[in-house]
Amino acid sequence: MGSKQESVIGAGCALDLTVDAHVHTGFSAGRDAVGVVVSAADRAGLTALTFADQAGPETTWLTAYADAVRRARHRTEMALRVAAEVEVVRPDGWLALPADLTQLDALSVAISALPLGDELLDARAVRALLADGVITAELVAEQLIAATVRGLERASRYVPTQLARPLALLAQAGVDDAAVSPALIADLAAACRSTGTVVEISEAWRSPSPRLVALLRDAGVTLVAASDARYAAEVGGWQYLRRV
Repeated sequence: MGSKQESVIGAGCALDLTVDAHVHTGFSAGRDAVGVVVSAADRAGLTALTFADQAGPETTWLTAYADAVRRARHRTEMALRVAAEVEVVRPDGWLALPADLTQLDALSVAISALPLGDELLDARAVRALLADGVITAELVAEQLIAATVRGLERASRYVPTQLARPLALLAQAGVDDAAVSPALIADLAAACRSTGTVVEISEAWRSPSPRLVALLRDAGVTLVAASDARYAAEVGGWQYLRRV
């Protein structure tokens, strides 16, 4: 893997690759138990790990999940954090939050579908509307950034926030990130700074793009490495991040 200490992502700015800010377990989107993930992270030489399983209003396992992470803290020198990945589901930034957030050290905010009016449009629906000329790439980027900013503002009222797989929906819908203007990036960066949000560079989702990483870095946004691993063997495995 080369050096585990850092990987340069831009002049004067390095990313700590001993920290994995987003992993999943068998409680939700992952496949392995908390203890198995921790053991894999130890073998990869990590110093810190954030569990960020997908959760929502119907989630009932947060207490058991948090307890499992807390037990694992006694078996490792790594810093382990309990987080949950939550979705923005309305243009005003409304979040599909679990009922109880007291177990969490952080919220990882994601947008898997575009909130547009009263609808949530997945990547296929966005692509179809673009093909039919109903919407433009610039509108998609504008709406996605606006919903992201509002979602971060809401989430940060409760616990520290991080932004998961930033703008990955654009690539899924076939939108070139050139549609994201410098002004939109400035809006996103300002929201991240004002809310204390850290931005995940996702290995699994290859997101954000190198261009967006550079713009966010230059705007003073804190960037963190995130495998978004579903399997323990993927934790702390960096290929995209080393190329960014």
